[in-house]
Amino acid sequence: MTRIRFQYVLLLLIVVGIFGGVAYILSRGISARGEPSAAETFIARRLRHLAIPRAAREAVNPVPVSPEVLMEAMEHFADHCAFCHANDGSGNTDIGKGLYPKPPDMKQAATQNLSDGELFYLIQNGVRFTGMPGFAVPDGSHDQDSWKLVRFIRHLPMITDEELAHMKEMNPKTPADLKEEEEIKRFLEGTENPSSNETHRHH
Repeated sequence: MTRIRFQYVLLLLIVVGIFGGVAYILSRGISARGEPSAAETFIARRLRHLAIPRAAREAVNPVPVSPEVLMEAMEHFADHCAFCHANDGSGNTDIGKGLYPKPPDMKQAATQNLSDGELFYLIQNGVRFTGMPGFAVPDGSHDQDSWKLVRFIRHLPMITDEELAHMKEMNPKTPADLKEEEEIKRFLEGTENPSSNETHRHH
């Protein structure tokens, strides 16, 4: 009888939890503009940790750190990752601020305390229900790139202004950016009259 009562209580708690969760979601709506609550963040990070296989968490980075590796990873990050994560890893971008949850500031402990294996796994596989995609390919040809990115993520707390300026040059440009650069170039070469267009318009 006691066992049956325990099962009923457990079932009741599960049902209450489900309804409570649904009520919470409905009360907040489906907007991605807000910030996850502390409880959401704690639960999500705990579930993420449990979802990463132990062998993956304990994997050792096979790529030795070097200036060449950091430079290559820095340029890769600027070209592929900074659109959401920002060059400095802060996540302070137009796209990043519109995601739910927002990209973490990777200079902070919540990211830096992850193992190399965890960072590699997240880059390779992405994170469900977030804006983070997975970049692994079946033949493993991108594995080295991901391990190099792990080295760069470790470097983010020490990144310099010179490095950030270099990364800015590597960031993808929109058609509007390219058009503006071409107009400025033509103006500087004396082949275009700035008064007849919007050369100095800022995008």
